[in-house]
Amino acid sequence: MLRFLEDLYGLFFPRNCAGCGKNLFSNEEYLCALCLYQLPKTNFHLAEDNMLMRVFWGRVLLQKAASFYYFSKGGLVQRMIHQLKYKDNQEIGLYIGKLYGKVLRESGFCHDFDFLIPVPLHRKRQRKRGYNQSEVFARGLAETTGIHVETRLLFRVNASTTQTRKSKFMRWKNVEQLFDIKNPDAFHGKHLVLIDDVITTGATLEACAHALEKIEGVKISVVSIASVS
Repeated sequence: MLRFLEDLYGLFFPRNCAGCGKNLFSNEEYLCALCLYQLPKTNFHLAEDNMLMRVFWGRVLLQKAASFYYFSKGGLVQRMIHQLKYKDNQEIGLYIGKLYGKVLRESGFCHDFDFLIPVPLHRKRQRKRGYNQSEVFARGLAETTGIHVETRLLFRVNASTTQTRKSKFMRWKNVEQLFDIKNPDAFHGKHLVLIDDVITTGATLEACAHALEKIEGVKISVVSIASVS
């Protein structure tokens, strides 16, 4: 009877896949089985010297770096992240976070992580959007890893302009000295993991990491939904 009622509800109020937009079956959650299968996984968490780590060579001393998926313009991952950032589909961010958290936990990748630190939005942008997409993803990661999400340590000093269509150098200049920290003494010697949605040049995460480097004995890693690497 419950299955019948669910199917009847879905007939009048269909749930759509965040990737392809097709109707979901009752046993599917946010993404259809085909989209889940087609998502281009990086498996960066299985290789210490991966392509994403190399993005930050000579810029930031990272312990680890991983992204769940490869990002390509016009691809499935971009459509999914567009739903998260601009269509108020926070559920897809939580869902992907829970999926990736399970992968990272079972592989041992996150065994020594102390805190998840979402890349903060400026308060005006977050107020306009209503949420921080990186924090939503981090909350999903936390559900399956048990690692605490810390949102008070790192903050934006000023608002930045969008990074879209900027060159690598201009992306870096756009976020230089953009972030600062509060109460660093509480995080001495901790392993902090910066959480972002998409990593392109790594300029934003580099700026975040330089702010966190003020903390004595800190270790820094990076995890994102997707990466162009």
